[in-house]
Amino acid sequence: MKISEGTKGVFVIAATPFAERGELDLDSTDRLVDFYLSSGVAGLTILGMMGEASKLTVDETSRFMRRALARVDGRVPIVVGVSNPGIAPLVELAREAMDAGAAGVMITPISTLRIEEQTIGYFEHLCEKLGPDVPVVLQDYPQATNVHLSVATIERIVDRCPQIVMLKHEDCPGLAKLTRLRRNAAEGLHRRVSILVGNGGLYLPQELARGADGAMTGFAYPEMLVEVCRLFRQGDAEGGEDVFDRYLPLLRHEAQPGIGLALRKEILRRRGAIASGFVRAPGPKLSRDDHEELDRLIARLERRLSERPMPAARVA
Repeated sequence: MKISEGTKGVFVIAATPFAERGELDLDSTDRLVDFYLSSGVAGLTILGMMGEASKLTVDETSRFMRRALARVDGRVPIVVGVSNPGIAPLVELAREAMDAGAAGVMITPISTLRIEEQTIGYFEHLCEKLGPDVPVVLQDYPQATNVHLSVATIERIVDRCPQIVMLKHEDCPGLAKLTRLRRNAAEGLHRRVSILVGNGGLYLPQELARGADGAMTGFAYPEMLVEVCRLFRQGDAEGGEDVFDRYLPLLRHEAQPGIGLALRKEILRRRGAIASGFVRAPGPKLSRDDHEELDRLIARLERRLSERPMPAARVA
């Protein structure tokens, strides 16, 4: 199955598991995929920025990608991050991913793009090289790329490149941008694409209220993201906000720049999803104080959940 303009739900950004000495841990990859599927996610995104894709060798990238795709075995769609400063390696990885069963690829604009025509031309050229059968997610994440995409630029790219079927929206502040994209599409001025939001899920309720179709982020409690999106789809925004609020202290803590990935992987380890919280260099390591803070936050969350449990996870 491939992603499309109608894709909705939570596509969790998958961590890349490593063993304690830093080597790729494919057994934990299987456990992590099972963990994500048990939380009810609509799909997975692998080899994203928070998946430490830039720290993998070419061989490791291929082995991890193929292991994850094999473990999912078509139960949900998988998007593969293929961003690369070079067009040739980007296209090569994208083709390998699609041949192996990926549902689409995610591409971030390269940091040298500065003006609108450059950015539009870059994506037109990429889409031509990829071919019309490769669905593309356009990642708008200026905090990391230093490429600022205006609403007009995004709309021109989407209109010129039919195979771009999804926007990963991570601009911040970005609610006004999201509103304008949805309003212009509703008025028939531009093609409507799926919009999944990132930024750790920090603004998820407001983004859903503004027209987002779901989330593409990696919070270590993905079942919360799934439940919030489900409640909003059912028209119960207040219920979605209530669920979100219970997790907010830990969500906010995990979203810290720099140390956030280490916190996320440690929570996944504690939840039994991976064997080690190891983050490859360059990357943060948790101190004793960090672990103790995490102890307190998780304990507070568990108390809140015991008072009002979440619905049981639905196995995909």
